[in-house]
Amino acid sequence: MAWHDGTVTAPLTPPHQPGPHDPWQAPPSGSHFVSSSGAPDDPDTATELGQAAVVVLLVTLAGIALGLVWLWLAPRVPLVSDDTAVFLKNSEGEEAIGADGTFVLLAIGFGALSAAAVFWRLRRGGILVVVGLALGSLLASLLAWRLGVWLGPSSDVVARAREAGQGVTFDAPLELHAVLAAVLAWPFAAMGIHLLLTAAFGPRDVEPDWPGYAEYYGGPGQAPPAGPGAGQGPLAGPGSSGPPAGGGTA
Repeated sequence: MAWHDGTVTAPLTPPHQPGPHDPWQAPPSGSHFVSSSGAPDDPDTATELGQAAVVVLLVTLAGIALGLVWLWLAPRVPLVSDDTAVFLKNSEGEEAIGADGTFVLLAIGFGALSAAAVFWRLRRGGILVVVGLALGSLLASLLAWRLGVWLGPSSDVVARAREAGQGVTFDAPLELHAVLAAVLAWPFAAMGIHLLLTAAFGPRDVEPDWPGYAEYYGGPGQAPPAGPGAGQGPLAGPGSSGPPAGGGTA
């Protein structure tokens, strides 16, 4: 005689009780988030401050090179004097504007070089490194401007006119007429180039993983279950249309 027991049910694991492979269970003790390379992505604050200080110092010193190159390439403004006053030798000349343009073009070039160098050496640097680059660029522009003026022709035009003599041409002092625009050329160029390099070649964020979870879930390379109760077989219960939980013949 055959018999069937329709009251047999499979035990269920409540969602709040962690099973042997419960993805909602707390991580193993001592585990922490790390990148896929196993090393921290960003330096700590003290290291970043040191890097920013070095960037400020080196970029500021690069302003010396800009000042010397500007002094060498900037066009000179010729002056001439008589017994009563000093005049422009060529009243329609554009040498004064050329000095400003030379400084701006050189500053943009130095800004691009400094941004590329900082990005190459400190690709994973944080916001403090970028601030250091901006501050160093501003200081470098100011240093280059003052150095070029200091090493250029004397600003005492009257004394130079007397020294040159009547009708003799001499150079006007090296000056920047659009000081604000010229001084900000290097910082703006450095920030723009650094932003483009970061967007194109900067490190990408990776999905963190939990060390030890591979072994916790049964071995390396084994993915965790999709949710509570995943991987369990079909459950039988009263009124289910599946095969009986047990059977036999007597």
